[in-house]
Amino acid sequence: MDDQELGFKAGDVIEVMDATNKEWWWGRILDSEGWFPASFVRLRVNQDEPMEDYPLKVEGGKEDDSSSGTRRFGMGQTTKDQMRTNVINEIISTERDYIKHLKDICEGYIKQCRKRADMFTEEQLKTIFGNIEDIYRCQKKFVKALEKKFNKDHPHLSEVGSCFLEYQTEFQIYSEYCNNHPNACMELSRLTKVNKYVYFFEACRLLQKMIDISLDGFLLTPVQKICKYPLQLAELLKYTNPQHRDFKDVEAALNAMKNVARLINERKRRLENIDKIAQWQSSIEDWEGEDVLVRSSELIYSGELTKISHPQAKSQQRMFFLFDHQLVCCKKDLLRRDILYYKSRINMDDMEILDVEDGKDKDFNISVKNAFKLHCRDTEEVHLFCAKKPEQKQRWLKAFESERRQVQLDQETAVTRPYYDFLMRQKHPTLPTTLPQQQVFMLAEPKRKPSNFWQNISRLTPFRK
Repeated sequence: MDDQELGFKAGDVIEVMDATNKEWWWGRILDSEGWFPASFVRLRVNQDEPMEDYPLKVEGGKEDDSSSGTRRFGMGQTTKDQMRTNVINEIISTERDYIKHLKDICEGYIKQCRKRADMFTEEQLKTIFGNIEDIYRCQKKFVKALEKKFNKDHPHLSEVGSCFLEYQTEFQIYSEYCNNHPNACMELSRLTKVNKYVYFFEACRLLQKMIDISLDGFLLTPVQKICKYPLQLAELLKYTNPQHRDFKDVEAALNAMKNVARLINERKRRLENIDKIAQWQSSIEDWEGEDVLVRSSELIYSGELTKISHPQAKSQQRMFFLFDHQLVCCKKDLLRRDILYYKSRINMDDMEILDVEDGKDKDFNISVKNAFKLHCRDTEEVHLFCAKKPEQKQRWLKAFESERRQVQLDQETAVTRPYYDFLMRQKHPTLPTTLPQQQVFMLAEPKRKPSNFWQNISRLTPFRK
């Protein structure tokens, strides 16, 4: 997950370089060094222990199951059962550790901070800690559900998949926490420039007998935790036989937790876009009506089109920006082509898209090429547009399909909300509204392709600096 973490697979042998921290050890595999969780491995008590005791590996790094029928670990357990036991124990133990971690933050920091109204406002505490208290309450219920499903005598028989399925909706509360995390880091950075806050946070840590990590390190854990559930479930599924009663639930749980992670990433990406849309709107001259962010949160596509209007079939070259729910029309300045003026907008929720064949259009009584229409179902209003090339027309038609899919997805995943207000709530009141959102999953999220938001705009429209 991080450059300083050591990646390894079942069967790898790690040379331990530093084991002073009981939870995270520093180790080496061949030429790679890094931190790894001690609970993921077992120590070779006898360093000359033969390698046959470890899971066999074949080409491609997969475990060899050919001897699993003969190699058994007491009570008739196969190697695969033993590995499933290890993963189950790991899930249970990390959940218990995580609950203690959340409790330490809530009781060791938040409780003490609330006693010092002279140092912290409630707004500041909301910025620093987000909704971590809600997460703590949720995780307490989740770990109880896990423990009920835990088979102490035969852990490999435990059926934990249903617990993840039951709580998949509750886990969406991590979205708010992850989106708020950059603000927490900025606020902590500001406060820790003052010595009294540094001493106060250190006193909180010592009173709660927490390990020697700074507060911002503790607050990163929930971000990492929600990202690691799919990894744990993937490992659990790997060592669960298809005949196991838990197999289907674990398989469904893995997909569910991947969807939770995707939803959190999507909401984070939307929040990042909010800043960019706000900056874009501020560059448009003569803006009228409500802000784009009141209804929209994503630029789907943009480009230049010829708009043809009734009654004289007058044609106008305009720049169009397709957001979810609306199409914004702008005009370029005649002398300074880098300046745009707001002209109008179209509500896409009321529109249907009509492909127009090349030739004479009966509604406008003119010949058209590479054209399409937007038709309002309620008012029968019709807008006619022409692109310069056939491929540009096709890109616009695909963009309109994407816009409808995005709106439908938002409705299904409950992403809809007044985005402008949401932005104001997410940002600390002392921060300028144009400050870009920082990365949330800096240490926990796999690298993804950079957003092409600005390329879509800047490629077509050079803005003022």
